[in-house]
Amino acid sequence: MGGKYRITGNAYPRMRRPRRRRKLVLAGVTALVALGLAGWGTLQLIDVYSGGDTTVRAADHKRECVVAPQQAMARKTLPAPGRITVNVYNATVRGGLAKSAADELKKRGFRVGEVGNAPAAYDKKVPGTGLLLGAPAAADSAFPVLETQLPGTVRKTEARENAEVDLILGTRFTAFSTPQAAAAALAALTKPAPAPSGC
Repeated sequence: MGGKYRITGNAYPRMRRPRRRRKLVLAGVTALVALGLAGWGTLQLIDVYSGGDTTVRAADHKRECVVAPQQAMARKTLPAPGRITVNVYNATVRGGLAKSAADELKKRGFRVGEVGNAPAAYDKKVPGTGLLLGAPAAADSAFPVLETQLPGTVRKTEARENAEVDLILGTRFTAFSTPQAAAAALAALTKPAPAPSGC
């Protein structure tokens, strides 16, 4: 070639395509990072919604399903009415209420102790159906049994040496539960707990 396009010297320009290796490597690394972040985020979501390690929780669930039937066979032990001594006190203005209530409890198998007017600390100061007063141990023994006879009573524990329970009748007391309703409530307290579903 001549003129201004004339090639001089012994070096010739090399006509080759520009290298794109760096761009390809950068794109590949970016894609790998994006896929890694997406996978990690998915695992975190699974962990959050499953409540923790799925492997551990599955093992725990199997263990619960094995133990639950044994636990379901355990019944709550409550004393029979004949082993509970109840002192019945009247905190209302109605005369003879404590005696009639005590007679009814005796018919239902309870032991009846003292019967009379409520002490001054409680006289005309029990606004509900009644107040159960006893030692702390009565909270899980005598109290639940008496509550099947008179729902809505208030519990109160105090330090005392005997296992007797005081039933102080309040102003809203009208009558005990029917024997059928009381028996059903007592049966519900002592029946075995159902096994968890999904086992």
